[in-house]
Parts: sequence; structure tokens; C-alpha cells
Amino acid sequence: MSPSKWIESVNAIGITTKAGRYGGTYAHSDIALEFASWISAEFKLYIVKDYQRIKSDENSRLSLNWNLNREVAKLNYRIHTDAIKVNLIPPDLTSEQISYKYANEADLLNVALFGKTAKQWRDENPGKKGNIRDEANLNQLLVLANMESYNSILIAQGISMSERLMLLRDMVVIQMQTLTRISTEHLPLLPGGKSDTE
Repeated sequence: MSPSKWIESVNAIGITTKAGRYGGTYAHSDIALEFASWISAEFKLYIVKDYQRIKSDENSRLSLNWNLNREVAKLNYRIHTDAIKVNLIPPDLTSEQISYKYANEADLLNVALFGKTAKQWRDENPGKKGNIRDEANLNQLLVLANMESYNSILIAQGISMSERLMLLRDMVVIQMQTLTRISTEHLPLLPGGKSDTE
């Protein structure tokens, strides 16, 4: 059966034929790729490999963004620890007490952002390597970097830990809502013009 007879008999869409010097059979790219894959196993393997390469590149870009935000959070953590050192650590503390102070301040951020301490996360995830922040998504890492800067300012102002926790938690809620809204604005619209989040 010729393509033109097949198109006429099934009233096909997405595929056409043209006669003449520059004629031929033309199809939507999805149809053409499927047809070419059916004709040539080598071509099908090429398509599969190229798709895998594209997905790998996409994952690398996402990983790069995550790593960049993780590094920013680490750099801001230095600002945070300097504020702790200057404002919260008296000279007569032992090294163990100093470590405990830094850990408490880190957990203040963890509780405000993740709702749990680093130890609680480790207890819940005994098989995982790394820490709670290694499991953070891009938005959480961005908010974490902002929290570290903000908390260092609050520490310098002499705000108590309990007050700082409430202020940081408020900041987390507002910033996460904003970042979530921004990311959902780029979702494709459903038929009828509404996004699939409405």
C-alpha cells in the first residue's frame, strides 16, 4: 500500500504526500522517528543513545545548580560562624562547649528550614551518607543561604535564640512560598488556559 492510499483510507493526520519534482512523503517528527526506528535498528539505537545523552546533560545542569547553591550556603555559613564567634562565644569556654554552641546554632537553622535537627535526621535515615543539608532541594539551599546571612545579623543585634527561631521560620515560609510560586509559573497550561496547579 502506498502512503497516499493509506492516508486516504484511514483519513490520517500528521502525514502527507506530495507529487512532483520536489514531492515526497512528509510526516510529523514523531511519526517520522517511529517509522525510521522501525526500518533501521541502528537508527533506533542512535535515537535511544541521543535521548540518554540529552537527559544526562539535563541532569548535569541540575546538579551544577544544586552544587552552586550548596557552595553558596557553605560560604554563607562562614559568615554565620563568624557572627557566632564574635557575639556568642565567651573566651572562657572549652573547645567542647564551643563546638556545642556552633552545633546548636546550625540546628536552629535546620529546625527553621527542615523542621528537625541534624541528629533527628540521622536517626531517621541511618543508611544515608552525608547530612540533612545534602538532601535539600534547590529552593531550600537558596533559603538556607539567606537564613545564614539573616541569622548572623540577628545574632549581632543580640536577639535571643527563641526569637531568632520564630523570625527565621517566618522568613522560610515566605521565601519558600515565593520560590514555589515562581517555579510553578513556568508549568505548561492545561487545555482551557489554566495551569495544572489551579
